[in-house]
Amino acid sequence: MATAETVQLGPAHPPKEESIKAFNEIEVDLKKTLQHLRHETNKHEPEYFNAVRNLSDKQLTNFSSDDLKEVRLATSAYGLHLFGKVLLPDSDPEHSYPEKRGDLYFMFRAFIGGDAETAKLHCIHMEEIEKPDGDKVFKAIYFQNDPLEWFDV
Repeated sequence: MATAETVQLGPAHPPKEESIKAFNEIEVDLKKTLQHLRHETNKHEPEYFNAVRNLSDKQLTNFSSDDLKEVRLATSAYGLHLFGKVLLPDSDPEHSYPEKRGDLYFMFRAFIGGDAETAKLHCIHMEEIEKPDGDKVFKAIYFQNDPLEWFDV
């Protein structure tokens, strides 16, 4: 299995044609999975999606390849690992351009196997961070300045 220790993750950059193609191949799964994760975590840890609690499911999933703002790639013996950062356009009612620091994003990981014709969604990034005082922070929504780094879940 590829890990941050065994694979070199390339620098963050705007998506190019191949990354956009891969995004388009997983877009439906991304939307279904994002909605499902929000519904499931709202039962036990609503903090994961607290930043977008005011958005409906339709607004949460109102993104397209135009909202894929940043990608990082890694190559392993198995294929290509694509990490992406996607703007949630309805998090800014004004749909400002350029994006503002307070805009909200989610991050995903996809995989394109060496012989595969299409990309497959691996996961949407969700963090559980334990603070020094033992309190936990649950996070699935990020800001523009949150770095896109290697993650397994």
